[in-house]
Amino acid sequence: MGFIAFLILGLIAGAIAKAVLPGDDPGGIIVTMIIGVVGAFLGGFLASQLFGINVNEKFFDLATWVSAILGAIILLLIYRAVAGRKTA
Repeated sequence: MGFIAFLILGLIAGAIAKAVLPGDDPGGIIVTMIIGVVGAFLGGFLASQLFGINVNEKFFDLATWVSAILGAIILLLIYRAVAGRKTA
């Protein structure tokens, strides 16, 4: 998958993760986009290591989208835990 497609996938995955886990997050849309892109990378890495799924080949593959969204959700939860501790 190309770099631009990976960025688009990450941005959409971040938006979906934010929709699944609504709430007040420290940071704005930029932080959400970064979380989505890094979360897509994290989800793809975990899917390849745990299940042997190569998510880098097809943009419209269900495994690619599910792993990107789950990675973004995991990263959003970690970000909320870390950022929440600093402000409290």
